[in-house]
Amino acid sequence: MAYTTIDDPAQYFNTVLYTGNGSDDRSISGVGFQPNFLWVKERSATSGHIIVDSIRGATKFIQSHNNTAEDTNADIIQAFESDGFQIGTHQAINENSETYVAWNWKEDTTAGFDIVTYTGASGDQTFAHSLGVAPEWYLVKERGNVNSWVVNHIGLANQTNAYLLLNTNDAAGTDSWFNSTAPSSSVVHANDGDSPTNRNGGTYVMYLWRSVKGFSKFGSFTGNANTDGPFVYTGFRPAWVLIKNSSANGENWNLFDNKRNGFNGSGEALRPNTNEAEYDRNVDFLANGFKVRDSSGEVSGNGNTLIYMAFAESPFVNSNGVPCNAG
Repeated sequence: MAYTTIDDPAQYFNTVLYTGNGSDDRSISGVGFQPNFLWVKERSATSGHIIVDSIRGATKFIQSHNNTAEDTNADIIQAFESDGFQIGTHQAINENSETYVAWNWKEDTTAGFDIVTYTGASGDQTFAHSLGVAPEWYLVKERGNVNSWVVNHIGLANQTNAYLLLNTNDAAGTDSWFNSTAPSSSVVHANDGDSPTNRNGGTYVMYLWRSVKGFSKFGSFTGNANTDGPFVYTGFRPAWVLIKNSSANGENWNLFDNKRNGFNGSGEALRPNTNEAEYDRNVDFLANGFKVRDSSGEVSGNGNTLIYMAFAESPFVNSNGVPCNAG
């Protein structure tokens, strides 16, 4: 039985759906907290992913589906608010009658999430984080230059050298971008040279997570290319799951959440590495994990390793040892 210190995951992660109306200075509420990391995608049409955070500032955005540098636009995300965020009139965020999803995280050591900005320098470098244990999933993006998103994940065969690129459908590669050294409880490593993790004088943002029992979990599973696919135990009912086939080239990232899907068998996914609208892909959210119900190589390539990132709607068992749901 899973034990958790977070009985209400919505205090640290929450998904909000809304419909655009084209009005300026519009507040999107219902998050339940003031987000520090916000990721928004238009669901009903082709439009880019928008990622902002409170460290860089609300008007500064980067996009998961491309390698472009950070841009500033006061007509997209205008401010973080106590129960959500404020948006402008840009079509990527607020086109009249189009539907949108916003994923919101609170930066908090209890929830195992940290945001770090740093400047690259010559020589091998270390950059401090505040998680207290080694991160299991982190993303690095150069802000001021065209460079891919580099993904480090505990589910890859060798966390010291293996990487994925969030903005591509490539399989995992290997390089010394992390200085061939696993992250520690206090720092992550970057190598000397003109790399996506440490270019001399380059400015970077890094998002880091560790697993928190009953709230978040990061790992891997083996696909079987079957609609009766693998079950992955997380210890909670998921609210958000991201899956990537790390073994095969040409397989997109797939992102699911409990608000768009609504109920099992009604799967709708979005691809972080493309600007496409949402599409059919089935992954069931269960009381203690998720089960793949799709034969696509993207989420269940036969014999392939697939990494996953998951955040909770509710723990399987709360801090008092009481089962939360039986769904």
